[in-house]
Amino acid sequence: MTTQDFKGMQTPFYYYDLTLLRNTLQAIKDATADAPNFHVHYAVKACATPMVLREIAQAGLGADCVSGGEILRAAEQGFPVSEIVYAGVGKSDWEIEAALDKDIAMFNVESMEELEVINEIASTKCKIARVAFRINPNVDAHTHAKITTGLNENKFGIAMEDMLPAIHRAQTLSNIEFLGLHFHIGSQITETTPFRALCERINELTAALKADGISVRNINVGGGYGVDYQHPDENPIPDFKAYFDTFKQHLQLDADQHLHFELGRAIVAQCGSLITKVLYVKQGHSKQFVIVDAGMTDLIRPALYDAFHFAQNLTAEEEGRAEHCNYDIVGPICESSDVFHKDYQLPITHRGDLIAFRTAGAYGEIMASQYNCRPMPKHICSK
Repeated sequence: MTTQDFKGMQTPFYYYDLTLLRNTLQAIKDATADAPNFHVHYAVKACATPMVLREIAQAGLGADCVSGGEILRAAEQGFPVSEIVYAGVGKSDWEIEAALDKDIAMFNVESMEELEVINEIASTKCKIARVAFRINPNVDAHTHAKITTGLNENKFGIAMEDMLPAIHRAQTLSNIEFLGLHFHIGSQITETTPFRALCERINELTAALKADGISVRNINVGGGYGVDYQHPDENPIPDFKAYFDTFKQHLQLDADQHLHFELGRAIVAQCGSLITKVLYVKQGHSKQFVIVDAGMTDLIRPALYDAFHFAQNLTAEEEGRAEHCNYDIVGPICESSDVFHKDYQLPITHRGDLIAFRTAGAYGEIMASQYNCRPMPKHICSK
């Protein structure tokens, strides 16, 4: 990635390295080659840029969607509808209808109230809705409070004690087919211990169901595997072998059971960067500010989650500037939270330099807004 790649592009914009994306997808294939009952679905919410979606669909992954819009986008970009699963705590009627019309693989149902509505809508369409119940396993992923999902205090899923009544109710509904269980404990999980704990909890639950005469054909363990934001060049591809081996070793699957995954960030985060231009280097009374033309409207993660994105001055590196200085890197938005970094060391930086915020492929472009009436960022992809 050099400044020559970006000549003529209006900043800010997103850049996607499709070669890295392809290598990441190949690493997933390699790590699951000995597990034909493992099915990986890409979490579309991480990045829905069409060229990125097409690459992932062509690699043979399914799609994990959390809205009707994502279902339509995934189908448009080549994901087989038979490999689309649909989660979300607040599915509206039109979204349920769209999913039924597409005949997706299954709904991940998050409440008894939702189950009844899906059955009612499916009945009006003379269709059978295939469902899995999202169970809240009360497993702590030890991640950021705003991206944890598997605790009893979170809004997602059905409590474990309500699992059996939910399945029994589903079995009485004429337009529902119960297919399995769904779990998701959080995001940006960088060690395998929480996933091992999830396996142990699933083993307990499926054993209890088996004792009650209920077979679970599909188990969906969600996603949440994290990436290295601090060192994107040293660790461009997550350790998928360690991730999938955790489930191979600790989840007790029957020969006819299928295991589903919903990876998003781990697939696309490292291949994407936000490219921005330095507008001013402002000397304050106690610090220097690098003011760039990208803001929280283009990459909201630092403002929303206090997230770290490695900042790389591409121009300074190409020119070989050796001297460094500490800066606050800030955007132009009329909000004090529009800050990418405080006291961050960069090579001596000048107006017009191009800076890349790395590891921005996940929850970057897809979360952009038009606050302050700013245009949405564009994107380009490598070949």
